[in-house]
Amino acid sequence: MSKTISAIVLIAGLALVGFGYQASESIAGETSQAVTGTPTDKALFLMIGGAVVALIGLIGLFRGPRATTA
Repeated sequence: MSKTISAIVLIAGLALVGFGYQASESIAGETSQAVTGTPTDKALFLMIGGAVVALIGLIGLFRGPRATTA
């Protein structure tokens, strides 16, 4: 994976984490946390998925270039 694509994937993952945080702070998220003690499923999926995507982007940025054989 090229460095440019890795950087885009990292930014997309961070954006998903941000959207997940916003979803957890919404009225529905606050109500869900008050009643069940956990954020909504949407907020959890966004935050966990964003963290995984961001981790993939970080790995792509710090991994050295691969040797290609033809």
